[in-house]
Amino acid sequence: MALPSRGGPPTVAGRWSRLPDRDLDPTRRAAALADLLLERHGVVTRGAVMAEQVTGGFAAVYPVLSALEERGAARRGYFVEGLGAAQFAVPGAVDRIRALADPADGSRGRGGPTVVLAATDPANPYGAALPWPDRVVDSGDGAAPATGHRAGRKAGALVVLVGGDLVLYVERGGRTILSFTDDTDTLAAAGKALADAVHSGALGAISVERADGEAVHSSPLRDALTAAGFRATPRGLRLRG
Repeated sequence: MALPSRGGPPTVAGRWSRLPDRDLDPTRRAAALADLLLERHGVVTRGAVMAEQVTGGFAAVYPVLSALEERGAARRGYFVEGLGAAQFAVPGAVDRIRALADPADGSRGRGGPTVVLAATDPANPYGAALPWPDRVVDSGDGAAPATGHRAGRKAGALVVLVGGDLVLYVERGGRTILSFTDDTDTLAAAGKALADAVHSGALGAISVERADGEAVHSSPLRDALTAAGFRATPRGLRLRG
């Protein structure tokens, strides 16, 4: 008995299903985009929308955000200082911001929470709602400082925030780190957060070779990393999970 002939080229083998038709109605698409931005960012600002490269920019979603405010689905206010007057947020996000600004345990005076994020994470405000702090160093390969290492929302890169402030920027691969403070306690907290992320399995092994444009062995950041558990290697400092 003859087998049925193939209905298509071998490269299309597998299971297929038809996707829903794309909604082309501009009003519904704008409403869906506004909901997505609120869900993703918590507090939507002009800078956050620009970082998302939304077609039409902030002006394209502003009317929808205003309509959500009128319906009580979003709140408008000056929630974060320095990010402009046109800020929209979901009520839960506002409550969390207030809790971080004035925590019940008084931790605000001790620097606040320390978090490790992907540089492209919407929760990282730098390069989106906030500009990156000035920090450009020699890459160590003979390139001019203007083309050396600098922070950016790049795939694979990490940021470590302490109390909302950028403390460390880890380039993709972990070989190069930029620091944005000289405070030893803050650097220690950031180093520990990196180590905790490795030990928990959130990050793989990290091998740091350069910090702030110099060999990590001679960098002030060395003490913070070794205290967090990094071990010296011929080329730098390494931490395994």
